[in-house]
Amino acid sequence: MNRLLFLFVFLACPTLCRADLVMSPIFGDSMVLQRDQPIHIWGWTLPNQQVTAEVGGSKGSAMADGNGRFDLMLDPLSAGGPHEMTIVADETKDFRDVLIGEVWLCSGQSNLAWPVSNANDPDLESLTAKFPQIRLISVPQVASQEPLNDFEGKWEACNPDTVKSFSAVGDFFGRRLHQSLDVPIGLIDNAWGGSAAEAWVSRDDLEKAGQYEDLLQHWDEIVANYDHEAVMSRYQERLTQWQQEKKGARPRAPRNQIQSNHRPANLFNGVLNPVLGYTLRGAIWYQGESNSTRAHQYQHLFPLMIQTWRDRWGQGDFPFYWVQLADFREEVVEPGDSTWAELREAQTMTMSKLPKTGEAVIIDLGEASDIHPRNKQDVAKRLARWALANEYGFEIPYRSPMYRSVTFANGKAVVDFQYVGRGLDTFDTKEPIGFAIAGENQKFFSAQAKLVGRDRIEVWSDEVKDPVAVRFGWADNPVRNIQSLDGLPLTPFRTDQWKGVTEGVTH
Repeated sequence: MNRLLFLFVFLACPTLCRADLVMSPIFGDSMVLQRDQPIHIWGWTLPNQQVTAEVGGSKGSAMADGNGRFDLMLDPLSAGGPHEMTIVADETKDFRDVLIGEVWLCSGQSNLAWPVSNANDPDLESLTAKFPQIRLISVPQVASQEPLNDFEGKWEACNPDTVKSFSAVGDFFGRRLHQSLDVPIGLIDNAWGGSAAEAWVSRDDLEKAGQYEDLLQHWDEIVANYDHEAVMSRYQERLTQWQQEKKGARPRAPRNQIQSNHRPANLFNGVLNPVLGYTLRGAIWYQGESNSTRAHQYQHLFPLMIQTWRDRWGQGDFPFYWVQLADFREEVVEPGDSTWAELREAQTMTMSKLPKTGEAVIIDLGEASDIHPRNKQDVAKRLARWALANEYGFEIPYRSPMYRSVTFANGKAVVDFQYVGRGLDTFDTKEPIGFAIAGENQKFFSAQAKLVGRDRIEVWSDEVKDPVAVRFGWADNPVRNIQSLDGLPLTPFRTDQWKGVTEGVTH
């Protein structure tokens, strides 16, 4: 049966009796199953059909429900393989070359989707991608308001050909794990460039949260009034005129708003649901640029997204590590407002709201003129540090220094920090750079600073006699030079809670 036709029939008529055993393509030849955890297997067959699954000596069974959906669990297996998996229902399916190892989901927007072919040293990275025990699978970009269960994709071994189009951060992260652990690694890439966080959350969960009425109404109005045929007709008229006159830039084809990667729930249903429930170790995430103008909202939205994923996965609080926004646009020396700084703050705050979360700070790895910095290798290393230290027990530095407390006296601020490792350090210049200080009038001035201990910095400005607030790295692209002796940059922060420029922005 044509795949798209099957999908339509499957979604529209879930109770139809099927003569076939149907499974998500996340189950297939060359897949990696998560080691040392119960393995979740699911699919669809005849209603009330007995189903058994077996791999590596682990066997499980379950009865399909009245709609033909079955879910069964296999006992944990140790790393190894290759094995063969057999599923027996009204028919039998065999999956070959199955490995048992570590499985990670790689998700987010374009900086996570950015392929190896566009990262630094793409020729060398591709030539050296000879890792037959690293397996890759990508979920195509299909938006939907209804949960999808099918997609076009298959598992492939990491080699010089397959790696070129795969997520660079995902691949480099996976290589570090594989070389450190010496076990198979499975990487699932479902990132979508330009996507907004609300697109990764189900409509039900957004409604239950009670904070997104304006956002949902905004999108309901867009969809109700959107006529894609009319939009395309106007575009064709502009394109024809341009082809005749050849004046200015070629008109860009409009995007279908109904299928937008910003529309709430579109990506949760389209690219997450088909793999949701696949037993994994954890997830890495790189996203936030598309939500920067609503950074204050992100303080709640981002933790909500993570929690709803965990709740729907049914696997407890699996590790979730993300990349904080990099530095971007022209460098800023004078203090001012910044939507990107507020988004970074929202990301950092999430670590205090949810367990088993972590943030790779890359405020030193961005490019002023490119929102897609090509140095994905160091981004992946910082994510890998979190995973290797917290999930696999390696005693390595992994967490960037963070603000802990501040005291004000005699016209100066003394700021204490935590997670400093072997101590705070500066690079390029001896004096710490990147601080701003303000009094009660909330007007910030660039500040002088000096290290007064391994975890303490003194900050002051002759322009502020009685300071009450300190900020560090508070700009889209701040000039700053503080890191730990382990080379991990100081996390941007502010000590005040004054109203930001994104507060009150809902859509």
